Amino acid sequence: MKLTLKIWRQKHANDKGKLVDYNVDINPEMSFLEMLDDLNEKLAERGEEPIAFDHDCREGICGTCNLYINGRPHGPIRTTTCQLHMRHFHEGESIVIEPWRARSFPVVKDLIVDRSAFDRIVQAGGYISVNTGSAPDANEIPIPKQIADEAFNSAACIACGACVAACKNASAMLFVGAQISKFALVPQGKAEKKIRAEKMVAQMDAEGFGACTNTGACSAECPVEISMTNIARLNREYIGAKLTSDNV
Repeated sequence: MKLTLKIWRQKHANDKGKLVDYNVDINPEMSFLEMLDDLNEKLAERGEEPIAFDHDCREGICGTCNLYINGRPHGPIRTTTCQLHMRHFHEGESIVIEPWRARSFPVVKDLIVDRSAFDRIVQAGGYISVNTGSAPDANEIPIPKQIADEAFNSAACIACGACVAACKNASAMLFVGAQISKFALVPQGKAEKKIRAEKMVAQMDAEGFGACTNTGACSAECPVEISMTNIARLNREYIGAKLTSDNV
């Protein structure tokens, strides 16, 4: 299958960068990342610099393979880039491949962006620091299945950043909402709920993410289908925390 790839090339963070055309002839059963691997091998054989892109598990779990493909995070179907296959494209098609476009995700090189802003938000309060001691018996802290399922669904967030890339405001509310929800829903997270919401939202704002205007693009493009109810829960947690806050 012959394709034209228009790939963003940028030598470093301060480089202007530009789209560069590459013509490829590939097997449609390749994954998208395998296609880039094949292109890089050919570039190396010609003495040209390979294209830098992020990847790790290649199983749709880690969220590292963040690419903006033909104007959509991760490409034309709702999945991670590593799980996208070339059979979803057509003979002779042109494919535009870019990094995430958000001020809070600065480009490092080519298709790689720095998503450490997410790490700093989690470090600000996305954890439980209460000394829990030894593991309790399974039935000692009963949690209704519906609540447990909601908490697990929120914890399924892989922090890929597709929500930010899809949002016209580059908002991180869906990501932060999922991080807060997975603790807010279970008893173990109640002890630090106020300070968690305050600190994580403050860090999100400090990182320069935009405001949420509830267009729903974040949830629609999320490869693991994180629900917008997490944004509503984040708002409730944050407003409740500020109304009773000791921090002036």
